[in-house]
This record gives sequence, C-alpha cells and structure tokens, in this order.
Amino acid sequence: MPLGQSLGAPAEPCVRIGDAVLVGQRIGDASGFVSVPVHAPISGKVAAVGRFPHPLGSERPAIVIEGDGADRRHESVRPPGDPDSLSPEDIRRAVRDAGVVGLGGAAFPTHVKLSPPESKPIDLAVLNGAECEPWLTADHRLMLERPAEIVKGLLLIMRALGCRKGIVGIEANKMDAVQAMRGAAPAGADIEVVPLEVKYPQGAEKQLIDALTGRRVPSGGLPMDVGVVVQNVGTAFAVYEACHLGMPLVRRVVTVAGTPLARPANYLARIGTLVSSLVEQSGGATGEVAKVISGGPMMGVAQATLDVPVVKGMSGVLLLAPDEIDWRAPDPCLRCGNCVETCPMKLVPTLLEKLVAAGKTDDAVAAGLQDCMECGSCGFVCPSRRPLVHSFKLGKYLSAERRKAAARAAERTAAAAAERGGRA
Repeated sequence: MPLGQSLGAPAEPCVRIGDAVLVGQRIGDASGFVSVPVHAPISGKVAAVGRFPHPLGSERPAIVIEGDGADRRHESVRPPGDPDSLSPEDIRRAVRDAGVVGLGGAAFPTHVKLSPPESKPIDLAVLNGAECEPWLTADHRLMLERPAEIVKGLLLIMRALGCRKGIVGIEANKMDAVQAMRGAAPAGADIEVVPLEVKYPQGAEKQLIDALTGRRVPSGGLPMDVGVVVQNVGTAFAVYEACHLGMPLVRRVVTVAGTPLARPANYLARIGTLVSSLVEQSGGATGEVAKVISGGPMMGVAQATLDVPVVKGMSGVLLLAPDEIDWRAPDPCLRCGNCVETCPMKLVPTLLEKLVAAGKTDDAVAAGLQDCMECGSCGFVCPSRRPLVHSFKLGKYLSAERRKAAARAAERTAAAAAERGGRA
C-alpha cells in the first residue's frame, strides 16, 4: 500500500511492523489539507514499512500487509450517519476520512474538490463517464453494474456543492450505460444523462464541460471558475460507499487489456494488489509483450516491472505487442502543422518544444505550456515522431524548479535583511 496515492502530500504511516490490521483500518494519516489517509484493503499483519516500487516510477514509501485470508472488517467501517441527512460538511468529512480521490487518473483529493471557495459558487456537478482513453472500459463496466450507487454518489456530491443540477456525460458508443444511468436517476432529481461524440480526449474535464454546456474554462483556470465541478463515475461510487457504507477507498475497477493478453477483463481489485497478479488472473500473455503500461496508451506510464501495486489512480493495465510500438528514432520537425491542428487546447506544440529545448521556459509558459494537459494527441499525429509530451513535461519541471529556486533566494534575501536590521 503506497503512502502516496493522491495528488498532494503523502500519508504518514501510523502502524508498525507486526501490527495486526483489519479491512478499512487507517494505516496512514493525511499530512495536510491536500492529502488523504490510506486504509488496509485486507486483514492481516504489517510485514514491512519502507520503500517499494510504485507505478509512477522509482521506489516510494509503502506499507506491506501479509494477509490472513479472513477479510475481517475494522470496527470503524460503519456509515457516518443517515445518508439522506448528512450535511455538506458531513459529506466532505466522510469523503476525506475514507481517503477518496479522483479515480479518473489524476487522483486529486475529492474533499478538496468538494470545498470550492465561497467566491466561486457551483451550479452544476458533472460526472465523467466518457472513459479517459482507448482500451480502457473500467468506467463503462461500473456504470452497467452499479448505476444506482453511482447516482446516489452524484446526489451526495451535488448536496456537498450546494447545486441542484447534475449531468452525466457518456460517449455515444456506450448507449447501454446511458440507458442504465438514466434508469437509475430518481424521479424529481435534476439529473441529465447526455450521449457525447466518440472522440479523444472527450474525457478531459475542460473538453467535457465545453461539450456538455458550452462553457469555456479560461486559460490557467479551473472548472470552478465557470461554476462546474467534474467527478469521475468511479469517484461517485467511492463517495457512495464512504457515506452509505462507511467503507474507505480500498478497491477500484481496473481494466486489464492488450492484444498479447489471454483474457482481457475488468476486475474490482483491492488497492495494493500486484499488477502481476492481475495479469496472471487474466491468463497471462499468449505472445511477446513489448511494453506494459499503467493507464492507457496515450497518457499512461510504462512499467519496468509487474511487481507494482494497484493504486487509487490506476484505471487500467495495458500490454502491447512489439508491432504496436514504433521503435524508430524521431526525425526533425517537418513544420506540417498536424500537432497544431489536433491540439485540443489550441496550443502550438512545435513552438513549445523549441522554447523548452532552448531553455526558455518562461517564454514557453507565456505561450501556454501550463495549459498542456499531456493528452499525447500531438505526438500521436506527428509524422516525425517527435517526443513532444516528454518535452512539455520537462519544461513544466524546469519551470517549477526555477520558481522554487527564486522563492528560496527571496527567502534568503529577506532573512539576511532582517539579520542586518537586527544588528543595526
């Protein structure tokens, strides 16, 4: 169980080696507002607390639990109260205590999203059922099997935000899910289920908001700037479990797919399950595997080993065959404009790449670098196979490091001035 499973500060371990733990027991405490606790997905004993492989690369702090097979629940796993009577603050507290994060991939703490400032009133809650990438079908499967629970989660989200309107966006090639979600919406609730054009990246929240409402999130802005909060359908299900059952986020639906795989499937997997176990459950690979990706083919992260755990933000595991990967080195830019035409954020990827390569990160930021959502569309259509997204990730990192260095220098200057003033 990695302690860092959200976009924010990692949790701090609150158990020691040898401690007995039960399902739903807190084993890592949140270390700040933009942080969530971590809970035991199985019952057993803590076997290790240290650094272990993480799907995002490198080794990171984690807790290893040796299961006892009993699957006994902790006494804290109980509803926080009558779900229909929970106040907005009760809902946010229950969601935070359950360790719920966005399950679409970003893993942003959900209680933070449900706490917009008073200066940004929310009039619309959007559920994202568009599926974020090709190959992935976890959200589709969940909407078919748990539509009523998802809708109950949406109603809780709406109450927490103080809005009366909810919209569920689903791509039009999933009409069975559209019908299931429409059938689950209670009479009298202002919930609309909208089929959307099938295209990538339809599941990106800014594009989703535009497609559903025509509202445009400003450059550098957030959905709350246009009165909208977007949550994934899996997140809504987790909100339901937190508020109706008192169950922390200890499981999620994971797609295991790819042409080399014997039996592609969706699994309701415990967080912490090794990817190797999911691949084995799917019958293993019947052919050569050239790459294993956590996530989808466009925005996923290639894995160096299968011995990494399922984390809250892992929507899928994808196995690719050798003939599905272009191994050729990149060629010089042809200035064809394909990347400019396809960019959903209306950026100029060729310009951004050149600015980052020249070390002009401030100019790249001025040209919209921070608006890039790293969807991979530009690299996909590039005939020269330019590593565009890699360049943009590097540019963002260098820009952040420059800001940190400038802040540290300003602090040192202020401290030196204060010291001089004290001596005077």
